Amino acid sequence: MAKDTFLNRKHTLNLQGQLVDLTSPDVMGILNITPDSFYGESRNFSIDDALLRTEKYLQEGASFIDIGGYSSRPGAKDVSTQEEIDRVVPVVEAICKQFPQAFLSIDTFRAEVARKTIEAGAHMINDISAGELDPDMFHTVAALNVPYILMHMKGTPQNMQQSPSYQNVTLEVVDYFVDKVEKLKKMGVKDLILDPGFGFAKNPQHNYQLLREMEDLHLFGLPLLVGFSRKSMVYKALDTTPAEALNGTTVLHTLSLLKGAKILRAHDVREARECITLIEKMQQA
Repeated sequence: MAKDTFLNRKHTLNLQGQLVDLTSPDVMGILNITPDSFYGESRNFSIDDALLRTEKYLQEGASFIDIGGYSSRPGAKDVSTQEEIDRVVPVVEAICKQFPQAFLSIDTFRAEVARKTIEAGAHMINDISAGELDPDMFHTVAALNVPYILMHMKGTPQNMQQSPSYQNVTLEVVDYFVDKVEKLKKMGVKDLILDPGFGFAKNPQHNYQLLREMEDLHLFGLPLLVGFSRKSMVYKALDTTPAEALNGTTVLHTLSLLKGAKILRAHDVREARECITLIEKMQQA
């Protein structure tokens, strides 16, 4: 049987001169420098906390650390640009010093935060709004010449879950990315990663339809990042809590890998890495 599967399609990222091969999927550990993230165990209140969690993630097999200073949970409180910078820049600097092997992603929709953190040593930008919330973001990404993760979302974290509506969620997500990918490529942005935005401006039916049809996003020929970790699409479906949602998260990670996901953004790195290992064992058999 042919081995031309989503798992072995070649993708590389240029992270400040270092090429990262995503032929084999990888894990991105979530590092929240916020007091109000939806999963309490993920909150880090000091640089020392952030360094300890980063060390744990790297030991468990993450290549990427995604650092965020603005909670994007539904209804999250807004914070100023300067407060976001003050939260994340010292953490980026500390991690770069102590763990120079780590590839750092900055989870922000603000161009100024992106610029400051890349200057501090981060390697890539993860934008939940795909440029919708800051008109300067695309130009900043192009000028910085770094990989860019663009995610599908409608509205803002404050209002995105107020009766989200789609005729066909998968087609609308594809359409959303078409113009953005074309525009970014014309601006010279070489390394793009698509995130379907599970849990962002989508109800449970939207989320699961999008997961079922996720292969449709491969028409762009770009790596896909997924973020299911302990989200409400898991714990509400199982009538449980974020703290009890690891098993459900693992199930969705497994399904997404079979559908071609290249990066699992997760709170639980070891378990996500185990999903990748076992799926690859099956693919290679």
